[in-house]
Amino acid sequence: MGSPAKERHTRVQSAEDFDLVIGFLGFWALVLLVITVAAELTSQPALGWALGLLALLLALWGMLRLRRRLPARTTRRIR
Repeated sequence: MGSPAKERHTRVQSAEDFDLVIGFLGFWALVLLVITVAAELTSQPALGWALGLLALLLALWGMLRLRRRLPARTTRRIR
């Protein structure tokens, strides 16, 4: 079995993984928002982009809710 310090390190690393996924989803949600707005302003079809944006926002919302259940980070990366 693992020591308490190792278990805590695993939880912190797990939280960092969630942060990476949240950042990735947030970046692509911003990209899709810009594309959707540009498509709307130029009278091009934007339904597909808007649905993709909705899917990303729902995934981002779900990840944020899951992230809240994890303990707060107590350490930070030095490298």
